[in-house]
Parts: sequence; C-alpha cells; structure tokens
Amino acid sequence: MLGHIGGKWLDRLLQQLSKELRAIGWTQMQIANATGSTQSTVSRQIMKPVLDLGASADETTIDGWAKELAHSMAQYGPDAKVVRQRLVFELQFGGGQALRYDKTLTGLDLDDDQSARALLRRLEWATGRLDLRRLKPYMPAVGMNIATCLPDASGADDVAAYPGRMTLVDNALRRHETPEFGASSHLANMLLQSKGVDSEKVAILNLRPPTLDGMVDQGDINYISDELDYKLGYATKGELHEHQGRLDIVLDEGAFGWEPSLYILGPNPMDLVDRAHAIIDAMNTE
Repeated sequence: MLGHIGGKWLDRLLQQLSKELRAIGWTQMQIANATGSTQSTVSRQIMKPVLDLGASADETTIDGWAKELAHSMAQYGPDAKVVRQRLVFELQFGGGQALRYDKTLTGLDLDDDQSARALLRRLEWATGRLDLRRLKPYMPAVGMNIATCLPDASGADDVAAYPGRMTLVDNALRRHETPEFGASSHLANMLLQSKGVDSEKVAILNLRPPTLDGMVDQGDINYISDELDYKLGYATKGELHEHQGRLDIVLDEGAFGWEPSLYILGPNPMDLVDRAHAIIDAMNTE
C-alpha cells in the first residue's frame, strides 16, 4: 500500500511541478532537463487532468510543495544545470524511533567510473523502449545502432554504443546485450560532430530515410522537420555540413557504396527514443 500511494504522491508532485513551471514560461524541454524526464513525458503531465489522490489533505500538501519547488527553481532560471538530485525516505515509529534514507540519485559527486556505468544503464533502458513495430520499415540494410556520451566527451572512446549493429530477426531486435564505450566509430563520429554544433545533443541513432522511386524522399524529410519543429542538417558520407544553432536531424543522402542514413539526435537516450517514434509516426502520416 505504501509503495502504491507513495508512487501516486510522486506522480502528482511531478505533474503539478511541470504545470507550475510551464505556467511561468519554461519550455517542456527545459522542464524535462530540470526534472530528469523527457519532453514527451512532460507534455503528457501538463495535458492530463491532475492525478486524484483520494485524500484532500495529501493533495493540498503535494500541490503546495509543487508551488514552492517551482518558485525556488524559477529563482535559478530554466538554464540552470541540476547537478544532483536526492531522495529522502523516512519512517517514524512509536517511541520516537525513526529510519531515514537519504540517497543521491545523480550528480557531480559521482566519480568517472560511476558516471560511465550510469550512462551505459540509461542506454540499455532506452533501447528496451524501442517500438519494433514502428521501427521495422525503417531499419537500415546494414543495421542500426544507438549511442550516447557524457557532455564532456571528446573522442570516439568516450561514446557508448552496442558492438556491431542491431538487426531485426523474427520480429526481435538482435544486438550485443551490453553496450560499451568505443563500440561504434561511425556513429560516435556523427554524434561528436553534431554535439560540436548543438552541445545539448548527446544521444544519436540511425534509421533508413523514407524513399520515393528508389531515391531519398526529400519532401518527406522536410515535412517531418516542419511538422515536429526539428532542425534539419545534412551530411555527406558521414561528414556533417556547416550548420549553426539547434540540430535535431541529420540527413546523409548516401553515395555509391554508401547507404543513405537519417540520424536522430536527442539530449538523452530516453528522449531520443521518443523523438525517433515521433519522426516515424510523422513519416507514416505524410
């Protein structure tokens, strides 16, 4: 019971916090970055009716806390970087006894090895959320991969990906079960080039672009970038063209012996998967 009710408390708190921050002008992506969520999750939190807790006293407390948190976060501004989140859990017993657990969830106090292991876990979690039904028509002939890195990554050895390429076999995604650093030089190179243009983008995956009469359907690519407000860049044989500002999608139209690729970029692996699904849905409705 405690776990179920406690989960609802947290869901309402995050929902109300997202609504409060959006009301004072924060974008959905700024809220997602501050709360450790994704843009699509924040969008759902804002649009859905407020979660009913079944106890007005609890709701008043949670909503008041959300307002207080939003007010405090507003003092730092939407571009302030959250370096640590802590979870505090306390049980009080009769006789004045109490158990208190205070755990750091994320932060700069992690050493390099801990940060790297956490990044690998996030990549695995995100990969598990890929919708194979959506993905199947856009799997590249040579397979796909998904990669991510820490903000200070400077070389291919700092980028985590799956060894080899992912392929669909019997409607299952076949891959090496454990991602590792330095596993994909090509995808790492494209991610590092893109991060050099848009420093927020630290995750990438590749899809087969839509085609028309055997050629890349540029009209479809333009449609999805306009429809989703994603900024489009171009590459030739893995070399990014000059680009300034935000970068969300990179199209490599291919060449002789070089397969066309559509690279999706995201600020973290979880948001990257949501973006890939949204792009595939837009390509299917064009």
